[in-house]
Amino acid sequence: MTAKALVKAQGLKLDFAGLDKLPAHGGVVLAINHTGYLDFLPAALGVYHRGRRVRFMIKSELQKIAIMRFLIKHTKTVPVDRAAGAEAYELAVQSLRSGEVVGVYPEATISRSFEIKAFKSGAARMSIDAQVPIVPVIVWGSQRIATKGGPRNLGRTKTPVFVEFGDPIPPPSADTVTTDMLVDELKQTMQRMLLEVQKRYDDQPAGAYWVPARLGGGAPTLEEADAMDMADAAARAAKRQDG
Repeated sequence: MTAKALVKAQGLKLDFAGLDKLPAHGGVVLAINHTGYLDFLPAALGVYHRGRRVRFMIKSELQKIAIMRFLIKHTKTVPVDRAAGAEAYELAVQSLRSGEVVGVYPEATISRSFEIKAFKSGAARMSIDAQVPIVPVIVWGSQRIATKGGPRNLGRTKTPVFVEFGDPIPPPSADTVTTDMLVDELKQTMQRMLLEVQKRYDDQPAGAYWVPARLGGGAPTLEEADAMDMADAAARAAKRQDG
């Protein structure tokens, strides 16, 4: 398995919790927090330990990065073309209905603050449309390896990475639960899980770039990170207009 080989090569110290909360059979939306480029590798290995495999939905732009092209090819990832999002969404729903585990990032993009940022509705809509549960997953520590604006530590780092699987959120009926309600429940659940995982993670030095400002780290606050993301989006839009 590609994820297992890469994790072993880096000597990562993985700490899994709640693996038995991932259903052994049937479709599952795996909702993962997003702090770095390689969050999906520890999450995929956790799913593998449960005897299953996961298909990830990630931005198609990442195929421009050589290592990501390799990983996309070897992990059955579903690249999402933002210009053809409906097609990718339908593929994901079909995969869920056929009994697969589909991994998504509800935040859609890396959280530079390493806090839980605003959620998109995709994970919730998939759960409702496919009538499958959502399993929330928190990965903490992988931002030390490769994250937006941070250094790349891709050697044998022996970095501790915690991976916690939460209780499944049952597939709601579209008649009783709105998408917004499910998004709120998922976000609150993952915020609570993140705080619990951070309490168990010992090595979080003050001022470190990968530690949230709330914990005395050097990361931007959630508000500062949102402003940075908005500036980046504006710059990309201007570049497209110029091109």
